[in-house]
Amino acid sequence: MKKLILILMIIGGINWGLIGFFRLDLVALIFGNMTWMSRIIYAVVGICGLYLISVYGRISDHVLGQA
Repeated sequence: MKKLILILMIIGGINWGLIGFFRLDLVALIFGNMTWMSRIIYAVVGICGLYLISVYGRISDHVLGQA
C-alpha cells in the first residue's frame, strides 16, 4: 500500500511539473477536463499527499530519536 501511495505521489509530482513548465495537464488530457474520473484521480492523489504528511512526521521523529 505504501509503495502504491508513493507511486501515485510521483505521478502527481510529474503532472504538476508538466503543468508548471509546459501548461500540459496530463490527467485532463487523458481523462478529460474535470470529468468524474479526473476528479477521482485528483482526490486520490490529494489523500495520498495527506497520508505522506503523517509518514514524514513519523520518519522525522524516528531520525531525531524522539520515537
